[in-house]
Amino acid sequence: MKLHEIAHSRSGDKGDTSNISVIAFDMGDFAFLAEHVTADCVVDHFGDTITGTVMRYELPALGALNFVLTGALGGGVVRSLALDTHGKSFSSALLEFELPDKGSSFGSP
Repeated sequence: MKLHEIAHSRSGDKGDTSNISVIAFDMGDFAFLAEHVTADCVVDHFGDTITGTVMRYELPALGALNFVLTGALGGGVVRSLALDTHGKSFSSALLEFELPDKGSSFGSP
């Protein structure tokens, strides 16, 4: 199951840092997201694209996770030669993250 099947996302930037939110469509899926979409998973998902750190912040009242990725934008918007200097595509890329089947690892279907 892909992350985009149970969540949507937004992203923003400041300098060389990208900020990606992952927001559950259904608040009942937040615990599943929090269990499976970790900072380490995001590091692995983006690989060498991220040269800094990935921090995760939980916002359970919103059913959301927020990831702050440093060293993500090739030096920043005014320095980067990347096509997407603002990193807006990071949110779409993260929504392609593969999650385990909800019935096999978390609660009952």
